[in-house]
Amino acid sequence: MTVISTVSGTAIKTINVGRGAGAIAITPNGKTVYVLGGMQDTVTPIRTATSTALKPIKVGDFPIAIAITPNGKTAYVVSNGSGTVTPIRTATHTARKAVKVSGQLQPRGIAITPDGTTAYAAGGVLTPIRTATNTALKAIQLGGWAIIVVVIR
Repeated sequence: MTVISTVSGTAIKTINVGRGAGAIAITPNGKTVYVLGGMQDTVTPIRTATSTALKPIKVGDFPIAIAITPNGKTAYVVSNGSGTVTPIRTATHTARKAVKVSGQLQPRGIAITPDGTTAYAAGGVLTPIRTATNTALKAIQLGGWAIIVVVIR
């Protein structure tokens, strides 16, 4: 991953986040960026103030999408290869128990409601996940395959 100065428009630092780096998400307070390392099945937190990578966090096989709750307390990582969503506590950068999601087609996207109560993992079906308990609710049939999910108020 390369850090770019928005003032000068130049690269100022390269941060090693492993092979196959993919999607990123930033906490609402702007203090931490989470970078998916698809080939390593990890997520690397990066402190924005110092552009310093912290210890990678192990998640499911082939992480492909990430979303952070509006309060910034939890990041949800979709792992396409294992068909799971892994909640990560942002205060401690620790993974909690992965949530298995439904569907014959593996999940590829995630979005969180504006109030932070539900995450929706999209794939062959849309699986709601109650964020208070990190439990999957009854899947919503889509009649196709969704890659991107957006929640509107």
